[in-house]
Amino acid sequence: MKFDYNICNQADEEIFNKQCKALEKHIPNLIKLDMLTDVDGSKIQRYELNGKKIVVYNHFVIDAVFIKSDVDIEQYFS
Repeated sequence: MKFDYNICNQADEEIFNKQCKALEKHIPNLIKLDMLTDVDGSKIQRYELNGKKIVVYNHFVIDAVFIKSDVDIEQYFS
């Protein structure tokens, strides 16, 4: 994916949930797909915007909350 956004330098369920809600609130036409849970408990929330992927991770192995995206999402938060 083209864009990486580091949200928090440790895995955090509350920050992950807030980030997902912020995306859903600020990005028009965002389609929420299934949330996945990895075997280590990490959560992955997938979205689609105009055929492109936006994925939010609460990753326990990396110990971070981050976003990988095919879309530059900064424009929706400035």
